[in-house]
Amino acid sequence: MIEELGIRDLGVIAEATLPLGAGFTAVTGETGAGKTMVVTALGLLLGARSDAGAVRSGAKQAWVEGRWLVADEGAIAERVADTGGEIEAGELLLGRSVSSEGRSRAVVGGRSAPVGVLAELGDELVVVHGQADQQRLRSAVAQREALDRFAGPSLAATLDQYRAVFESWRADAAELARLRDEHDARAREAEALRADLDEIEAADPQPGEDAELSGRADRLSNLEELRLEAAQARVLLSADEVVDDAPDAVTLVEAARRHLDRVVAHDAALAPIAEILANAGFLLADASAELAGYLAGLDADGARELEVVQERRALLGALIRRHGGELDEVLAFRRDGGLRLVELDGDDDRIAVLEAAVEASAAEVDRLAGLITEQRTEAAARLAEAVTRELAALAMPDAVLTVSVEPGVEPTAHGRDQVAILLSPHPGAEPRSVSRGASGGELSRVMLAIEVVIAGTDPVPTFVFDEVDAGVGGAAAIEIGRRLARLAERSQVIVVTHLAQVAAFASNHLSVVKGTDGAVTASSVKQLVGAEREAEMARLLSGLADSESGLAHARELLEIASERAA
Repeated sequence: MIEELGIRDLGVIAEATLPLGAGFTAVTGETGAGKTMVVTALGLLLGARSDAGAVRSGAKQAWVEGRWLVADEGAIAERVADTGGEIEAGELLLGRSVSSEGRSRAVVGGRSAPVGVLAELGDELVVVHGQADQQRLRSAVAQREALDRFAGPSLAATLDQYRAVFESWRADAAELARLRDEHDARAREAEALRADLDEIEAADPQPGEDAELSGRADRLSNLEELRLEAAQARVLLSADEVVDDAPDAVTLVEAARRHLDRVVAHDAALAPIAEILANAGFLLADASAELAGYLAGLDADGARELEVVQERRALLGALIRRHGGELDEVLAFRRDGGLRLVELDGDDDRIAVLEAAVEASAAEVDRLAGLITEQRTEAAARLAEAVTRELAALAMPDAVLTVSVEPGVEPTAHGRDQVAILLSPHPGAEPRSVSRGASGGELSRVMLAIEVVIAGTDPVPTFVFDEVDAGVGGAAAIEIGRRLARLAERSQVIVVTHLAQVAAFASNHLSVVKGTDGAVTASSVKQLVGAEREAEMARLLSGLADSESGLAHARELLEIASERAA
């Protein structure tokens, strides 16, 4: 529940702090004093759309802050933790600012957060009923949601199961329709893909083959030069015959070694040098042998092999141009294309599987939708009976509420039922939908009766009502106050009202008073007790806070409220 609400520069409110707490809080005040700004402030804390026009004239921004008592564990605590915020000793601070330029910022547990997070938390924390929310009860969606809330966990579990099957059925049906619609196009794609893959498979390119072929082509194109230069190098290293009386390198190194061998006995320092020359001779001889082998292995018919290599390169080049800028892309196309072809070739099998799945899911959707209809029908009878009893206590003794559940043809995410709340305001009257047959005052009482009844099965931490007493007075207003007090036994209830008959039942009475300068300041919000409360009640009753008859009536109302609440 919300313990305290702080408001700054919102509407006519310059600054105000409202102590709220458990039970039934009534907020009263003169017309234009800003009491409806309390509901506006709560709406902002719960993620409602911001309006720069709500910022107090002359102020740069409006600021609203709420201090909530929440559990340290659970869905709310988890969502707060997700945003990086904290709940300290069971207290959660929510804040919202709106600038005069229209910019908005939210704070959750001490951390900035998207405004949408406030809306998510608000769904768990508060139900707000203003004039717009009363009108919302006229919608078929709101009427169905009210019935589902009353039906409780059993229907909720069935709906969860139904939605899972429904979503699977809808997804499979959509894929089946797509495969059928695209069958011809996918067949053409498969045919073209198969031709491309056959071409690639026939060529059978290998990773790195293009680089290898490039090297071979370069070698074969320069075969004669390679042969000539390698032969000349071999001659210089170790020739079978002396050419132009020039000794080869092996001969020269061997001669140098022999010269050192003749004198090494006279100076041991020459021994290592002689060994180096001996090793050099061996290496030169090895190099000469390697060159001989190289020359022997040079292609005899280089021109023919070059032609074969160039043909292969041309084939790979054509594949590369068609399927990518590099050979790796051709290989990737072969791999991915093969997988895609398997998928396309499996269309007929996939269609058969989907047809079976869709048929089975449709049957399950139909079964669960029927079960939902049964549960809603049973709950509708109980809800109608309970609300009708409440309406009798709310000065609508002859009113009969009926909740109609009519199965439709096409399933939706919520089942296939059309739910309508019907009201017969007096005997003999044809039941008509509250969307057309209820006045504003009747709609307020119907809404309150529904909330009182539903609270028994689906309690909400906090209810906020703005002008729930619109269009009523007298005995009906007293019963509205009593019903709100009854609702406050299970939940925190905050009511903005102009009726003393309603405010009399509050356990916490706050008054918002506009100052002489037209502003509401911190000192202008008072928690009323004793004589001050009686004076405010008298003002609500007669327009005069010091009227003796008004004060007497106020005391009488407070006594009635105390007795009836008990």
